Amino acid sequence: MGSVPQQPFKKVEKRLAGKAALRTDAATSARMGRIRQSGTAPELTVRRAVSTLGLRYTVRNEDLPGSPDLANRSRRWAIFVHGCYWHRHEGCHKATTPRTNTDFWLNKFSRNVARDAAARVSLKRRGYQVLTVWQCECESGTRLTARLARLPQS
Repeated sequence: MGSVPQQPFKKVEKRLAGKAALRTDAATSARMGRIRQSGTAPELTVRRAVSTLGLRYTVRNEDLPGSPDLANRSRRWAIFVHGCYWHRHEGCHKATTPRTNTDFWLNKFSRNVARDAAARVSLKRRGYQVLTVWQCECESGTRLTARLARLPQS
């Protein structure tokens, strides 16, 4: 079996890559390109649970630090729905590290975690209650609903 042809990353974050020539195969590149940033299954699960609780929210929150996935400005709460892989859910089996370009990915993940922490701090300084819901938590509807029920009611 021959080697898989390698190609450069489509979008390389230059500050993370440095001088390294990062390469990946076409199948991996295509698979990573299909990953959604919003409207993911865990996010839709959280939206349904929040709506079931009778809470009102907005999903266009680019003006808030970190652009929370759901927010209620009048009740001052924000919810981030994080993928365990991308945001490094500690102790979760889904928070794996790729075997290729490992240094790049570790740098990228650490930047994600730092950015998440900064957004949480900034929102808390503005008086928001901040809740992070992890992808794996969306698999248990009762636990998820119990966590969300602690948010200030509309």
